[in-house]
Amino acid sequence: MADLNELSEKLGGIKAEIKEELSKLETSKSVFEYKKAIFDSKAGKVGSLMREMGKIPNEMKAEYGKRVNELKNWAQEKFDEMDAKFKAEEMRLKYESEKIDVTMPGQVRKQGFLHPNTLVRNRIVDIFGSMGFEIFEGTEIETDYYNFTALNTPDDHPARDMQDTFYLSDKFLLRTQTSAGQIHVMEKEQPPIKIISPGKVFRSDDDATHSPMFSQMEGLVVDKGITLCDLKGMLDEFVQKIFGEGVSTRLRPSYFPFTEPSVEVDVSCFQCHGKGCKLCKGTGWIEVLGAGVVNKKVLEGCGIDSDVYSGFAFGIGIERIAMLKYGINNIKHLFESDLRVLEQIRE
Repeated sequence: MADLNELSEKLGGIKAEIKEELSKLETSKSVFEYKKAIFDSKAGKVGSLMREMGKIPNEMKAEYGKRVNELKNWAQEKFDEMDAKFKAEEMRLKYESEKIDVTMPGQVRKQGFLHPNTLVRNRIVDIFGSMGFEIFEGTEIETDYYNFTALNTPDDHPARDMQDTFYLSDKFLLRTQTSAGQIHVMEKEQPPIKIISPGKVFRSDDDATHSPMFSQMEGLVVDKGITLCDLKGMLDEFVQKIFGEGVSTRLRPSYFPFTEPSVEVDVSCFQCHGKGCKLCKGTGWIEVLGAGVVNKKVLEGCGIDSDVYSGFAFGIGIERIAMLKYGINNIKHLFESDLRVLEQIRE
């Protein structure tokens, strides 16, 4: 470097360049990166000045060093000012974006809960489990033999009609009842037998109280000396645990091919307690399920001696119980997953 005037011009040019570049920066990160580049000992404008000290005449070194240090201090102050300015603005924007208005209503996290069918199914399984029943789950696709023939259903029975049953072929169909499960169990096991068989069943039926697919719980007890009185006592215990203390059952004669005698089971109205209301249609009783003593032909067809053993069977519609228990007037509400409906049903 020839003289101090030339140094002054060079330092002035670096200052002007730094000022111009700083005016273009917009973030604290960019200030940091530019500062690093300026002070870099190899490529930086300020950093490289110190490396030229060896080329400066001895009589000029003191002044040279002084002026370079003044530039370094000036540049450091500028960088610090810009860094502080940007960091303050960035912190303000961060606080603004994260600001919480404590006067705003909170966001409620909705809590999930079990479907009415699941609640009822679990409750029924618990009740019969406490009575010593075991669970058997059959297949939803059955043969005509297990679904009808083995259950003593005549060939000309209306249930076999195409308009009532979903046939997959001449031999296979979607089961119309979980009663088919009792045949599978009685073929493989010898009495005493005490099982419930829950699952989906399918029938060609569709209105406010019926669905082409619904859930059923078949129950079967086979042992020595089983009578209709045992069925009545067990059902009284069941309905009290489902609908409340004081509820009782009433048996009315009916007909099912696989039971003899067969009964329709009514429960005393748990809403009006027998006085008569809209739920029980003024009668004081509500029909809940079908049952009966297992037909001797069904027992014998499974290799069980009907002179030694007897039994009872019953079929519970899970949707039917759910609709009664939770006041649901249309079975379709149980399948549409409408949260406005489901949120009203909690236990």
